[in-house]
Amino acid sequence: MEFTKVIEERYSCKKYDGRPVEPEKLEAILEAGRLAPTAKNLQEQKIYVVQSPEGLAKIDKLTPCRYGAGTVLIVAFDSKNVFVYPGEKRDSGIEDAAIVATHMMLAAANAGVDSCWLNFFDPDAAAKEFGLPENEEVLMLLDLGYGAEGAGPLANHGSRKPLSETVTYL
Repeated sequence: MEFTKVIEERYSCKKYDGRPVEPEKLEAILEAGRLAPTAKNLQEQKIYVVQSPEGLAKIDKLTPCRYGAGTVLIVAFDSKNVFVYPGEKRDSGIEDAAIVATHMMLAAANAGVDSCWLNFFDPDAAAKEFGLPENEEVLMLLDLGYGAEGAGPLANHGSRKPLSETVTYL
């Protein structure tokens, strides 16, 4: 799909039919995340693919927002392998994981797979539930699947501020 069309048509799916994503499409989505830029090319992202009934039941304990998706990605990062900015007030972990997640979300749209970025959950509870290493921080969950009949963008999906309200030339 042409890139502009991908970013214009992608929406947060809130109702899935439950089918898991096919292995070849999932591989392409994961590959897009692997290719995402990270600070100093540290590649600190850790992606966990949840498709088993047991794993999805754990997701359902963490959030009401799986919406019936048959595949959920846990996007985490290794907090011990991040670039620390000059001034040491922040590091690259969250932004790098967000870039990886965005690449995967857009790759999903390109492959005809619907998605929803989830942040309505406790990241520490998710790490504990799935037994992730102590040095890994969970950023978000990414629902993947196919919209159920009647699924579509929310009414305000196309509402965007004009560039004049969000961009300043200095």
